[in-house]
Amino acid sequence: MTRLENPVQMAVIGAPHGIKGELRVKTYTGDPEALGDYGPLYTLDGRSFEILSIRPAGNMAVVRFAEVKDRNAAEALTGTELFIERSMLPEPEEDDEFYHADLMGLAVRDETGATLGKVLAVQNFGGGDILDLMIGGRKGVLIPFTQAAVPEVSVAGGFIRIDPVAAGLAGDHDGDAPDGEPSGTDRPRGPKSAGGNR
Repeated sequence: MTRLENPVQMAVIGAPHGIKGELRVKTYTGDPEALGDYGPLYTLDGRSFEILSIRPAGNMAVVRFAEVKDRNAAEALTGTELFIERSMLPEPEEDDEFYHADLMGLAVRDETGATLGKVLAVQNFGGGDILDLMIGGRKGVLIPFTQAAVPEVSVAGGFIRIDPVAAGLAGDHDGDAPDGEPSGTDRPRGPKSAGGNR
């Protein structure tokens, strides 16, 4: 069994597809078929899965794994999360593209450089990417992941810099945005999904 040191989630196994052991798989790659480009996939407990075939099925993929021989074996895997080592992913091509895994744990700083907290997760509920932060010991502080709210991301430096007013954490001086409400919208910064846009 292989234990990953820096796992990045690439997919989650859904329901069986047919009677021969194929599975519907939700991928976190830009192109669902790109899931097959990374070699074996692993569970966090170290089990490995080799993709024998993959084909698109809407926004998911239908996958045949070497380790899954029939529908009974497929049914037992529903909900299984699949990962690869972070080093297997290509580096983002654009300056404003980031992998979710690279953002988690970064320090959150304000415009003065003071550390306010850290990034816990990246969420997307359909309206754009949102950073889930811990600020001052309080978990679940959500801010939009936009250029205005997060003007600087330094993965190498280990921090993001936020604008508290644009992030909705403080009211602006003109009274346009009360505390806790975002002060307008702008272009999302969009972290790459786990596998990028391949």
